[in-house]
Amino acid sequence: MKAKEFFKNAGMGAVIGVGMIIPGVSGGTIAVLFNIYDKLINAISDLRKDFKNSFFFLLPIILGALAAVIATYFPLKFFLDRAPLPTLMLFTGLMVGSFPKMFKDTVKKGFKYRDIAAILIPLVFIISICFVPSLGNVNLGADMPVWGYFMLVLIGAVASCALVVPGVSGSMLLLIFGYYTSILNTVSALKTDFGHSLLVLALFAAGLIIGFFSIAKLMKFLLKKFPRGTGWAIIGFVVGSIPAIFLSFDWAAEGVPAFSSLHMAAGALLCIAGLIASFAFTAYADARNQTKPHMLNE
Repeated sequence: MKAKEFFKNAGMGAVIGVGMIIPGVSGGTIAVLFNIYDKLINAISDLRKDFKNSFFFLLPIILGALAAVIATYFPLKFFLDRAPLPTLMLFTGLMVGSFPKMFKDTVKKGFKYRDIAAILIPLVFIISICFVPSLGNVNLGADMPVWGYFMLVLIGAVASCALVVPGVSGSMLLLIFGYYTSILNTVSALKTDFGHSLLVLALFAAGLIIGFFSIAKLMKFLLKKFPRGTGWAIIGFVVGSIPAIFLSFDWAAEGVPAFSSLHMAAGALLCIAGLIASFAFTAYADARNQTKPHMLNE
């Protein structure tokens, strides 16, 4: 892999990583908008079959995502705490600006009336889970029941959907099942109860890995056997993720600023800026990809 391509993939991985820690946004959605979703799914599914090519494709994306999560978690938390509306509007603009390219690529696969259901079902599902009440924080302390350790693997597998299925937010799912705050508290507890905390996080990570590869294989099968329907279903997931960003955010939390006129104005400007930047980027990338065959033939 050339250095230019490595850093390009790392950059896309960084944006995927940032999206993963935004309420309501999924890494899969960002991958779709960058037009690398199919490649990502194939690389994950073929890791054992074609280890070298898959590994070197995934490596910069994973490194970029990890670096972005570490570097931007606190700044993003800062802005989400103090100016949530403008921050979420910026990401909304970035997502909406990529829709024309995504829609254009999906239309090429064709459209039939039954594909309306393929769009509506995931769209309604994504919005509906935003209204599912949290089950409360689960006890992950040293006195947790034995079955709780097995549940960690299952919850990890469920959370991995956020990395593979567009539109599904892992943080949202963890909040609903009561594991989000508990997992964060376990990370903090590594200083005081290292052994138990490490076991809890290891079991959760094992579930993530198992679910990650299993769901990736399922998505590859669907993209291969039902490309048109799966393509429109992904459209439904991504479109549904836009309202989900705002519905899943805890606007009632203490200290979250109200919808002030200043925040609404800033949000509108940032949304437009994000939309223009995203549209320009995808248009440029599309135009460049179309000229590559001609350049090779010269």
